[in-house]
Amino acid sequence: MSVVTKRSTMTFFSDPTDYLSHRVRIVLAEKGVTVDIIDCDPDAIPEEVSEINPYNSLPTLLDRDLVLYEPNIMMEYLDERFPHPPLLPVYPVARGNARMFLHRIEKEWSPLIRVIEQTKRNNKRPTAAIKELRDQLITISPIFDEMPYFMSEEFSIVDCTVAPILWRLPHMGIELPPKQTRGLQDYQYRMFNRDAFQASLSEAEREMPRV
Repeated sequence: MSVVTKRSTMTFFSDPTDYLSHRVRIVLAEKGVTVDIIDCDPDAIPEEVSEINPYNSLPTLLDRDLVLYEPNIMMEYLDERFPHPPLLPVYPVARGNARMFLHRIEKEWSPLIRVIEQTKRNNKRPTAAIKELRDQLITISPIFDEMPYFMSEEFSIVDCTVAPILWRLPHMGIELPPKQTRGLQDYQYRMFNRDAFQASLSEAEREMPRV
């Protein structure tokens, strides 16, 4: 009997410290999905994952006979599978903009985060990457003065992507200047106090340093 047929409920194999897994957990929490979340050590991924995921990577989402192993695809799948509350805009232009924001985060922020995390594992301080990510966040901070969410009046899949990064700023050694980032810091307060965000946190994430 294969792994896929053994599980009757949705299963999410999650790295409890990784922001990619975290963004999917936020979507699951926002939707109120009944799911079995299995915390995995990224250095000792369970054989169960290797049997269904050709890349043997985290996160991995299993929904009966469907296996997904790309976080953004997982988030859009969950939004379509559980349409309430919607996390992608209804109108095509707004939806396209949301997807472009996600793309820009992947192109501009994610590489810096990978450098920071990898360098920290080697007990070094990734000064250049920290400065670049900090500068980018300071630059975009004013947009949060205009709308309550990321370029939107409604909470969206983009917020599910941004919030886990912001939660990890102290852990990455990034401190934002309060006077220059008031809008962004107000946004963080709103995101971190959402019930779904709190429900999405793993124990390891709750123990991450806070300012």
